[in-house]
Amino acid sequence: MAEIEITYTLTELCQSTGIMQDELVEVVGLGVIVPLEPTDRVWIFDADALNCLKRARRLQNELDLDWSGVAMTLTLLEKIEQLKKENDQLRRQLDRFVQTS
Repeated sequence: MAEIEITYTLTELCQSTGIMQDELVEVVGLGVIVPLEPTDRVWIFDADALNCLKRARRLQNELDLDWSGVAMTLTLLEKIEQLKKENDQLRRQLDRFVQTS
């Protein structure tokens, strides 16, 4: 069975999130979201980009951040999630080590 991938144009992303086109260009420039083919003249985005952009917009509104602050916040949140996963993995390894000792 073939998988269907939903994609969005720049205009559709703006309409879905209420973000102006010049703001979206800034968001892409900061690396908050990345077009599927960044070098193409027409940017196309996937559903992950839409979800990330919605999350970024919520952070911007709730914390009254500019887009560079949002980019930094998202980077830090991703790092926290990565560290939590690493910590969980190390705890499991430690538990196995303690049980075999």
